[in-house]
Amino acid sequence: MPREKKRRTIYYKNLLEDDFAGMAIRRAEVGADFPYIRESWIWRTCSWLLYYLIAIPIVFCVSKVYLGIRFENRKALRALSSGGYFLYCNHTHWLDVFIAPLAAFPKRVYTVAGADAVSIRGLRHLVMLLGCLPIPTKLTALPRYREVIRRRFTEGGCIAVFPEAHIWPYYTGIRPFRDASFTYPAQLDAPVAAATVTYRRRRGLFRFCRKPGMTVQISAPICGAGGLRGKKAFLRDQVYAYMCKTASEGENIAYIRYIPWWEDNGADTKSMSGKEEHRK
Repeated sequence: MPREKKRRTIYYKNLLEDDFAGMAIRRAEVGADFPYIRESWIWRTCSWLLYYLIAIPIVFCVSKVYLGIRFENRKALRALSSGGYFLYCNHTHWLDVFIAPLAAFPKRVYTVAGADAVSIRGLRHLVMLLGCLPIPTKLTALPRYREVIRRRFTEGGCIAVFPEAHIWPYYTGIRPFRDASFTYPAQLDAPVAAATVTYRRRRGLFRFCRKPGMTVQISAPICGAGGLRGKKAFLRDQVYAYMCKTASEGENIAYIRYIPWWEDNGADTKSMSGKEEHRK
């Protein structure tokens, strides 16, 4: 069982839909004309330089010092180094987008994200240079999006997916997710790996840090079988089972408590901040 510290409490209503990222962003439209890929050699060169010479060193330092990240079984991804694959991870931190680039390095990572990721003025081009794949907000964009996913996979990239979709900071369980996010690896007969984030007490030089360190456990490659629907369900079930198993074993500190709103028994005003924020 996870060991708990007395910390902030967040009350939730819906495991599938609630989002506690704390960001109010006006979502931009991602339609059929969205520039997912730019063929200009200048753009491609800038993207490579930004990713490998600037972003990766920063991500490494921030992850090691601030997140206290550690990997377990990262070697499992070596078996997939010769081609593309999909990496699925639970969504428990604003900076968990750093996990896939470090786990898959030196392979290039492309991250599936909501349209919010390209909705902040001034940052849209930056996140696209770094490999963001925003989910379309219009049905007319889906054929183009499928082609982009296929191309990045056939180029040998790692496509990172957060099937839980919404951020629950420092959540120690695994929220249920649907098999819709496994459509593309099922269609492409692509291998899949799961990455589970758990939290541990900081030790050594960082033992005085209040926030726990992040441990990332990576599964062996998973491949589907059968028809499209069967593959989707199989991949989803295997990834979900692995995440639940690894999240429940070993050290996993509950830095923030998550409680169903109907179990509120006279919580004080301060502890109700999560509920009040969600109801806005």
